[in-house]
Amino acid sequence: MKNTLYHIFLTAVGLASLPAAHGQNADTLADEKIHPIREIVVTGTRNETDIRHLPMTVSVIDRKRIDDGKRPSLLPTLTEQVPGLFVTGRGMMGYGVSTGSSGAMTMRGIGNGTQGTPTTGMLVLIDGHPQYMGLMGHPIADAYQSMLAERVEVVRGPASVLYGSNAMGGVINIVTRKMREDAVNTDMHVGYGSFNTLHTEASNRVKSGRFSSVATASYNRSDGHRKDMGFEQYGGYAKLGWDFDERWNAWADVNLTHFNASNPGSVSAPVFDNDSRITRGMTSVTLRNDYGTTSGALGFFYNWGRHKIDDGYSAGEEPLDYRFNSRDRMMGVSWYQSASLFTGNRLTLGVDYQYFGGKAWNRFFDGSETVTADKNMHEVAGYADFRQTIWSRLTLDVGLRVDHHSHSGTQWIPQGGVSVDVAKNAQIKAMASKGFRFPTIREMYMFPPQNPDLKPERLMNYELSFSQRLLDHRLRYGINIYYIDGDDMIIRMPVDGRPKYVNTGKVRNCGAEGEVSYRINAAWTIACNYSWLHMKYPVVAAPEHKLYGSVDFSRGRWRAACSVQYVDGLYTQVDPAETEESFVLVNADAAFRLTENISLSVRGENLLAQRYEINAGYPMPRATVTGGINISF
Repeated sequence: MKNTLYHIFLTAVGLASLPAAHGQNADTLADEKIHPIREIVVTGTRNETDIRHLPMTVSVIDRKRIDDGKRPSLLPTLTEQVPGLFVTGRGMMGYGVSTGSSGAMTMRGIGNGTQGTPTTGMLVLIDGHPQYMGLMGHPIADAYQSMLAERVEVVRGPASVLYGSNAMGGVINIVTRKMREDAVNTDMHVGYGSFNTLHTEASNRVKSGRFSSVATASYNRSDGHRKDMGFEQYGGYAKLGWDFDERWNAWADVNLTHFNASNPGSVSAPVFDNDSRITRGMTSVTLRNDYGTTSGALGFFYNWGRHKIDDGYSAGEEPLDYRFNSRDRMMGVSWYQSASLFTGNRLTLGVDYQYFGGKAWNRFFDGSETVTADKNMHEVAGYADFRQTIWSRLTLDVGLRVDHHSHSGTQWIPQGGVSVDVAKNAQIKAMASKGFRFPTIREMYMFPPQNPDLKPERLMNYELSFSQRLLDHRLRYGINIYYIDGDDMIIRMPVDGRPKYVNTGKVRNCGAEGEVSYRINAAWTIACNYSWLHMKYPVVAAPEHKLYGSVDFSRGRWRAACSVQYVDGLYTQVDPAETEESFVLVNADAAFRLTENISLSVRGENLLAQRYEINAGYPMPRATVTGGINISF
């Protein structure tokens, strides 16, 4: 495996060096001037902020990178592009829910439960609004489709001061698409590939004066690389915007996705008729203001879900005579206002209110029902974030949140950090932040080993980072180190001879992350990111080593890319025994523009046909190929 990786990187470096070795022409001038644009993010502070002034580490994946991959889900692209982040998979398309599902997310080893329980320590947002299942408390991986995103901002580390519970490990904020100039744009994509996999997507974006809209729809399906592993998904998204004037605007959006997923079980323990029928919906309305020295927003959101699951049966057993059903909801109001009180200052104050819960029951074929849970809870919080720039080089940031949960009490969440411009285009950042998570309704009241007396999980994250841009901004790199110390983690263990959730788990994680990109000329770009993670108490879905490297080429009508991903020390199981996995994946994609409006694309994944698993007992597909056509007008 190591020899294979070595030869792959030699090839990539050789390809990347071709333009320099053979001279340049008018299209690939080595001295081409790069005019940098400030990278503005909203996730780290709620208001638009230059990323250089933030003490936390934020990764930004733009629309071009999302488009180039032609993947229906955002999560594989994020796994490649964001160091420290890992998302599990089980096949070519679809993550599923319940037994045998994938889509578990971890950031620096935080997010997934210590024994492989659902992801509740990583928070997914859409335009700053939390997205998770009201009863179970975890995100639904199949709801985060590429068609939604203008860009994705990922906070690598706790963001609980601004976003509360579940942001303990980090935040994935999907910033939805919008039109910025008066025009009408329509895009369509159809892709087909291995295992009868189909990906279709259509989008229309409009801006006319004060009005703007976005509408997208998709249909995706796959037979899967194993028998009884089919997946089918329908999705739609619409967003309307109105600018009252230069300072005030309003947005309203709605997102609906339905998917059917089948689980064949592990190869050593097959399961029959394990099928899920899931519908998820989201809507929000937001009123924003921006006066320059002050800006803010008032938003309302409502998320809901309808789940119907056949848990299936094993060989020698009888089929189940019931189906698991659940209805969940999550609604809330969010207000914040940010103001510059004096030169170099920014103060953000905010209030969040959330109401969540639902009902779960088993419905038997004779018409009777057994209720598993019927619970609702609420949470209210206030927070403040104060940032001050001194002498144009030093930025100090402190934040505090007080968060009250109707069942689990009150938490005080502090954070503090500093960012220093040590040289032109170079920054050193240091940060200490607390993350926490309230126990979910599932953990307290649903299936054994539930425990209504659970306390919140909590941890402290300490981080130091350095980043710089060189060679007229052609070369960008950053490195950071961190240490995470957590207590009261919820784990399952025997109590009086029966399994029970208790707050006795611990986290002692440390690691390092690095990323570098170099634009050789107008046609060639190379990039690489790496993360190393050491866990005293291992969890699944958190590899010790994760390395991703890519070579991109774009000239005229052609675009092509080749990438390598190396994963080592990935725990696929920790209970009852620890099982590790290592693998190398080589992917490649290319696109050719036939006309101004039509292009063709092709993508190959796992081109070395590696045998590997991410979920224990679920072998991933060997080499796969997908081709597609893209139409824009």
